[in-house]
Amino acid sequence: MLCRQAASSPIQQEKREPSRAVSLILTCLVLTIVFLLLLTGHVQAEPRKDHCVILVSIDGLAGFYLDDPKAQMPTIRRLAKEGARASGMVTCFPSVTWPAHATLSTGVSPARHGMIGNSYLDRKTGQVVGLLCDPVYEKDQVLKVPTIYDVAYKAGLKTAGVLWPITRGATTLNWFVPDMSGDDTWEKLGTRSWLEELRAEGIPVDRHGQWCREPAGGVQRDWLYSRMAAQLIRRHQPNLILIHLVEPDHVQHRTGPRSPEAYWCASYSDDRIRDLVEAVADSPLAGKTTFVICSDHGFFPITKDIRPNVLLRQKGLIQVKDGKTVSRSAYCVSQGGGMMVYILDDARRDALRTQLRKELAQIEGVQAVFGPEEFGKIGQPTPEQNPWGADLWLAAESGYSFSDGFAGEEVVVARQTVGGTHGYFPDQPDMHAMCILWGPDVRPGTQLGKVESRDIAPTIARLLGLEMPTAEGRALVEPSAASAGKQ
Repeated sequence: MLCRQAASSPIQQEKREPSRAVSLILTCLVLTIVFLLLLTGHVQAEPRKDHCVILVSIDGLAGFYLDDPKAQMPTIRRLAKEGARASGMVTCFPSVTWPAHATLSTGVSPARHGMIGNSYLDRKTGQVVGLLCDPVYEKDQVLKVPTIYDVAYKAGLKTAGVLWPITRGATTLNWFVPDMSGDDTWEKLGTRSWLEELRAEGIPVDRHGQWCREPAGGVQRDWLYSRMAAQLIRRHQPNLILIHLVEPDHVQHRTGPRSPEAYWCASYSDDRIRDLVEAVADSPLAGKTTFVICSDHGFFPITKDIRPNVLLRQKGLIQVKDGKTVSRSAYCVSQGGGMMVYILDDARRDALRTQLRKELAQIEGVQAVFGPEEFGKIGQPTPEQNPWGADLWLAAESGYSFSDGFAGEEVVVARQTVGGTHGYFPDQPDMHAMCILWGPDVRPGTQLGKVESRDIAPTIARLLGLEMPTAEGRALVEPSAASAGKQ
């Protein structure tokens, strides 16, 4: 209506003032187009160069710890109360570290981002290729879609990564060290000028390789990572910081979830979040920072191991000599509570897949067997879509973990000690991850309900005034929401 009223008078006078009439009509059309674009969300957002988002992934700190009184986490609980919290966050399948962090940073499932497990079987060489700690591939060789730090960097924002997985060779992080061990890895692959600053300030970055080799080195490592991030906050004020804390995962693999050691580590991790909150309060970022605190997966206790490769060996599909495999028609690769099944005999692929699907489903502790027609539902690619892809996927029940072992005659064996692991089908309460948002754009006391790890990257994009059209998830907050807790 406003456009018609604005145009009516000039049209009547167009013989006397043709240029003014045309100008007003064009203005009206432009305003109408802008209005329609706003309604459909196609106007490019303006990057918020005065804002910071800190994404903290606390590896293995399950969502259930947030409501467990035995877990002493006063800082994390305060942020949840003053900000927004999810009842649980569903991660990807398999619910293991490298695919889960790729999903957090891209907003898509493994089928699209390409990091399908912590390892895979190379069909050409027959060798299992490990992906943890990026020993082989650089980031752009694996990830098939943009990450949130790619998007932020290309929009002119400053980005940083502290031990964030799958950042080897990343060119869109202004300051970073990759999630890799080794005495000289950071010096070769990290940001050297930043490492020099850290050394000058007495932060022991050169002890990282040694601490990675020590059984309890995760304690020192998380202490180190939080201080490296605090230095970035106080000195450089990036717009986006991604930091990965590791110790809860290490502890729960050894002792299982809800153990005394796990509760101690929940408290220790809370102290590291406190370090970051204090650093923000003591920096130019105070009042301008949003924390996104999450984990990559939950944890199940395990008392038994499932060894499908024993069954394959017994059926002649794996040939062994002197304790080593000499030929394989099929082979299984463990992802903890999940397992890849590869069929390497091309001539019998369909028949073997049908046969193994039935036989593997009968094994004690196997919760589900997924065929290629179901891979879309679990976010995994078929071998035709990705050469790393498996022919079948298995999911275990709580209490059971898959093993690659093929020796012996028992397919299911009791473990000598109770431990813990992840990798299971993710939408189960104890496998849910944690998700908390806190900052000036988060309404206090917001209950997010159940969310997905695919929601994290688009949420950060929204907070930073960015567009991320490749993401499958949804933004959990609007940057114009009410102010939140004091910073």
